[in-house]
Parts: sequence; structure tokens; C-alpha cells
Amino acid sequence: MKALRPLTLLVGLTGLWQLLVTLTGVPPYILPGPLPVARAMAAHLPALAGHLGATLTEILLGLTVGTLLGSSAALAMILSPLLKRWMLPVLVASQAVPVFAMAPILVLWLGYGMASKVAMAVLIIFFPVASSFYSGMRRTDADLLELARIMDARPLKVLTCIVIPSALPSFAAGLRVATAVAPIGAVVGEWVGSSRGLGYFMLHANARMQIDLMFAALTVLAAASLSLYFLVDRLLDRLVFWQPRHARQ
Repeated sequence: MKALRPLTLLVGLTGLWQLLVTLTGVPPYILPGPLPVARAMAAHLPALAGHLGATLTEILLGLTVGTLLGSSAALAMILSPLLKRWMLPVLVASQAVPVFAMAPILVLWLGYGMASKVAMAVLIIFFPVASSFYSGMRRTDADLLELARIMDARPLKVLTCIVIPSALPSFAAGLRVATAVAPIGAVVGEWVGSSRGLGYFMLHANARMQIDLMFAALTVLAAASLSLYFLVDRLLDRLVFWQPRHARQ
């Protein structure tokens, strides 16, 4: 039954899409129907697959680096109140500047290659991972910490056996958010300056008024992003297996 839900949702959304196109009579250069988009996707499948590979590589690298940096920053803040006073404003400032404003600067600094796109993804991913992990560690059960103090547990043992495991559900929630927004950084970077990726492909399809092809690339990106999200979600379910399923949703 669960396997039928995505298929039912896909059929339902496609039907609504076609109904909207039919009822409104919107021109194809504004909103093409599902059939022209499917034809464009089939005709350009090798090219779409190649650009998808580039975008997915940027997303996965950004997700990995952003998660490592975010979790490291959270650990640094929980271990050192002095570092927390310096790092917390930086954490907030990283989200105060719109990502679109940073994209041209990163391309200027890091070039048109993959590095600027990965950096864009890292900027978006860093905050939800760091803030959720830090918040989870701060909410560690005080009774457990008191028990560890009474038993004269070493600080490293307290951190690895009590604080971090207690914060994993919050960390998982932040990582789910990061996975959902990671494609934004990569695609925005490709829009600003790139020679590969689905963002680049969409930009050039739009410039040539190939709107059906642009929607095909957008559909491929959405499908890949959803697949990545559900894969990470399943992996996190295994990581925090002690947490009830209804509490994770």
C-alpha cells in the first residue's frame, strides 16, 4: 500500500497539471502540458542525465561538507562558552545575507567550476545542521548529566555517551531540512555561472524559448531531490531507531 502512494500522488498531480492547462488555455510557452514535457525529456534524456550527474555531485558534496562543518561548529559551541559567544553571531549572519547575493561573489572568488556551487550548498546547509544539533545538545536531560557527575564520569564520556546521543533526533531533523534545501544552493550557483548542471541546462533552455525542455529539467531535478530526501530520511530512521516514528514526522 505504501508503494502505491507515490504513484497515486504522481498521477494525481499530473492530472491536475493537465486539467489546469486545458481549462485555462495557457500558451505552451508559459506552461506546457505534461505530454510535451515528457516528449522533451525522452528526446534529451542523455543530456539530462549528464547534467543531473553534475548537479547531484554538487549537492552531495555540499551536503557532506555542510554537515561536517555544521556539526563541528555545534560541538565547538557546546564545549566552549567563549567560542559560542564568537560563533553564534557568525551563525546567524550566515543566514542574514540572501543566498542570491552571495552567489556572484562566490563565483568570482572560486570560479565557474564545481567549487562555487558546493560552497553555495554549504552556506544553505550549515545553519540548519549547526543550530539543530546545538539546540539538541543544550536540551540534554539534566538528570542524566547529574547522574554522570555523581558517578565521576569524564567529560569526553559524558559528551559521547550522553550529550551527543541525546541530540541525535534534533540533528536528524536539521539534516532532513538541509537535504531538502541543498539543491537550492547548487542550482542558484549554476544559474549565476556554470557550464554544467540542471540549473545551467534550464537557463539555456529558457533563453532558447524551449519551455518544455526547461520543465523537463525541472521535473528531473524535483524527482532527484525527492529521492535523495527519502533516502536520507530512511538512513536517519536507522540512526535514531529508538525514537518513535510518529515523533520523527
